[in-house]
This record gives sequence, C-alpha cells and structure tokens, in this order.
Amino acid sequence: MKAAYYESFKGPVNITQLPDPTPAANEVIIQVKATGLCRSDWHGWQGHDSDIHLPHVPGHELAGVIAAIGNAVRKWKIGDRVTVPFCIGCGTCVQCTNGQQQICDNYYQPGFTGWGSFAEYVRIPHADGNLVRLPDSMDFTTAAVLGCRFITAWRGVTTQGALKAGDFIAIHGCGGVGLSAIMIAATAGAIPIAVDIDESKLAFAKTIGAAYTINAKNVSNVPEAIQTLTKGGAHVSVDALGSKETCSNSIRCLRKQGKHIQLGLMAGSESNPPLPMHEVIAKELQIIGSHGMQAHQYPTMMEWIVSGKMNPDKLLGKIITLEDSCKELTDLNSFRNTGVTVIKID
Repeated sequence: MKAAYYESFKGPVNITQLPDPTPAANEVIIQVKATGLCRSDWHGWQGHDSDIHLPHVPGHELAGVIAAIGNAVRKWKIGDRVTVPFCIGCGTCVQCTNGQQQICDNYYQPGFTGWGSFAEYVRIPHADGNLVRLPDSMDFTTAAVLGCRFITAWRGVTTQGALKAGDFIAIHGCGGVGLSAIMIAATAGAIPIAVDIDESKLAFAKTIGAAYTINAKNVSNVPEAIQTLTKGGAHVSVDALGSKETCSNSIRCLRKQGKHIQLGLMAGSESNPPLPMHEVIAKELQIIGSHGMQAHQYPTMMEWIVSGKMNPDKLLGKIITLEDSCKELTDLNSFRNTGVTVIKID
C-alpha cells in the first residue's frame, strides 16, 4: 500500500510503499477513502506523544470501506461504509464495560499506538464494538471532518459541558475543534463567543453561529472582556487550542459555578499550565477534561447531520492528496488554514 511514512521525529515525511495490513480475528481492514489532517498528527510527528513507536504512519480521522475482515467479527461485512472513533476500546476493561470506551485502559489509537490512516489501508482492532456505520447520504469527506475534532467537540460541549439553550459559551481558539464547538453550541441554542487572534477565522466563526467574536491580539484582558459581555461570565468555556494562555483565559472568564472544558491538547512546552486555583475555589468552578467520544454516542450527532439541522461540511477547509499531506503535516503548526483539511485517497 501507499502511505505517508516517517522514521524519525521531526524528520522527513515521505510517500512510501508498505505491506498491506491483514486482519487478526477481531479486526477489519478499512480501505481509506478520506482522512483528516489534525494538529494531533503534528504533535505526534514532533515526538510529543509517548504512544508512538518509530517508524510510523500518522492519521486518525478516517472514513472508508471495509476491505477485509477477521473470522471473529460478527457485525460487519466487506463493503460496509464506516468510520471509527480515534480512541478504540478493548471492550473488556472496567471503562469499556461501563460504556466509557474513550478512556479505555487498553486503548488503541490508529496513528498513535498503531499505524494510521495516511495510507490506502488501515487496520482496526475490536471492530464489533468500535466501528460506526455511515449514513448512505454522507460523503467520506464529511465523515473525515467529524474525525476527532468534531466528535471531541460534540461530547465536550453536550456531555461534559452539559450546555443548555441560552447559555453563554466561550470558545478559545478557532481551529477545527473550536469551530466545531461553535457550530454545535449554536445549533443547541447556546450563545457562542469565539476568541482567536486571526480576523479571518473569527469572520468565519460568525458564519457558522458565533454570536460574538473577540480578537485576543487586540484585547488586553480576554477574561474581563467576556465577563463584561456576558454580565458575569460564561456558563461554559472551552480551551480548543491547548496553550497556557488559552487554558488560563478559559477558566478566568467563567461565571460562578461555570465549567471549563479542556479540549485542546496540552503538549510539549504547554503541557503544565499554571492554573488560577484561587478562582476555582472562590467561584466553585469545574475543570473538566474531555477525550474523544464512544461509538455508541454517535447516533444523535448523526441524526442532527442527516436531518440538516447541523452541517459540518461548512467546516471543510480544503481537500488535498496523500502526496500533499507530507508537507501539510510538517507545516501544520503555522495555523494558516481555516477549517478542516481532508486528505482524499482514490
């Protein structure tokens, strides 16, 4: 198979011919039709993720068609159109048996613990408990947009944040996960406040539901601006970037008993931010992590999309080839693109 492949962290990424994967008993092989290009992939290439063992094929936001199937798989057949959460549960640990596969004790992540989807084929274990059937009307590129960013935002906002109609929600960072959170929050009837340093991203955020925008480059005190705008602070706030500054701003902009949701990865030099714990205590704030979403939580999200209530296609920034992905991956920290970049594989 053809795949994007690297042998050293921060080293060259090249298109290489590799052996086609074959399925074990509980596994399927998916012919990848589309896969998202995510900043998590960049973190992996940088060496920020200890799960990655070299050499490596990145990619975890995939959609495609089952091409081969293990003899213990019962719920799927060759030709089924599927996607999969980026964190795959083993099905037998305490977390999985409690329905929390996204924090499985023995998790598998394509593109991290194993080779990923920047390739013509990808191996997926524990298929019966983790694959998600795609609606016939959904394009593979749309499913790839859902990838890790949209599903992470969905669960972070709706489950972890318990967002309600009429709530103010501040979203710090308008990359893929931040824009997804804005769209989901607006569809749910909340009042999204988009925060970024790029005017073009803020302008785009308004087109998908942001009620207010704040350019953090032009505002000296972002939390204070949000406190004033909302007359007391946001009910829910999301750090969708993963930096010391956005994490702190997200916590400090909350009203009393508000919820901070950490969606952006805190990696590298940003991994241990100083937190305003005095405000957490005084205001009885909640700091909540959110890590992806389980396969069994997809149906409501899919219903919103298929019914036209929510349109993640609007988040599609551009479509590139597998060959383009090598340079796009290594340049990803420049934050030049708006929306989600999807690799289409023919």
